[in-house]
Amino acid sequence: MRPLFAGIKRKEHYSPNHRNNDALILQKTAKELEKLGVDTILYSEDDIISSNIEADLFFSMARSSDALNKLADMEKKGITVINSTQSSYNCHRVNMIQKLGNADVTIPKSHIVKTDSNIQYKLSVVGKDKIWIKRGDVHAIHREDVTLVYSDEQLNFVLNEFKLRGITDAILQEHLEGDVVKFYSVKDTEFFYWYYLNGRNKYDFNFDTLKSLANKSAEVMDLLIYGGDAIIEENGKITIIDINDWPSFAPIRDEASKFIAKAIYARAAVNKEGGKNKQLVKKISSF
Repeated sequence: MRPLFAGIKRKEHYSPNHRNNDALILQKTAKELEKLGVDTILYSEDDIISSNIEADLFFSMARSSDALNKLADMEKKGITVINSTQSSYNCHRVNMIQKLGNADVTIPKSHIVKTDSNIQYKLSVVGKDKIWIKRGDVHAIHREDVTLVYSDEQLNFVLNEFKLRGITDAILQEHLEGDVVKFYSVKDTEFFYWYYLNGRNKYDFNFDTLKSLANKSAEVMDLLIYGGDAIIEENGKITIIDINDWPSFAPIRDEASKFIAKAIYARAAVNKEGGKNKQLVKKISSF
């Protein structure tokens, strides 16, 4: 009997401007897994919350707390979830800033604030004439969730808007001038792809340094399937500004899906958990 792997689609609420791309990478990964000898079935985040779904392994793009909590319960029973629920929570911006900062990954100067603190913040906390305000939990859902502000008045207005929307934590972050590059990778594989998101200047930089910083970030965040963004300054300095759990891989999804599927299969085939998931290892080994 072939092992059954269940894929969890990302709720559209968490895929602004990427709904089709997020869905396509999961579908293509499922097809590649089937070529490796497993059966797959795809569910929505709502499905996983409302039903008692059984599978040998879950490969998940879920982001809602309810879905992640349900998957975390499965992990406690020995079921493998990729990316792990903890790694998804690690990617919440407040957690990400703390983890990367503590690991000496180069990130912009950042300050975590409570939106209901009633403190009147100033740009000078992290910058000069302009800084970024970013919601502190999940990645951007609305355009305003990542906003460049140019005055103390605008800064505090946006923080109040966050509070009214129920966003309790925010990140104040310095603005760095330079080229923005986006990267995608699958840990423990040779796959690494990058491109200019905005290459106004196309400053020279060391590719190996970018790859090393990305890999270190994934290690810190405990991510297998990940992507991110970095700033390349005029002097070639590379600063990580974002790490994402399972992005869309849109420019290169056909190739990426093959590496993702192989990485998931490899994790399933090796018992790394000191006795957990023995039945799955047996199924994979005997297939």
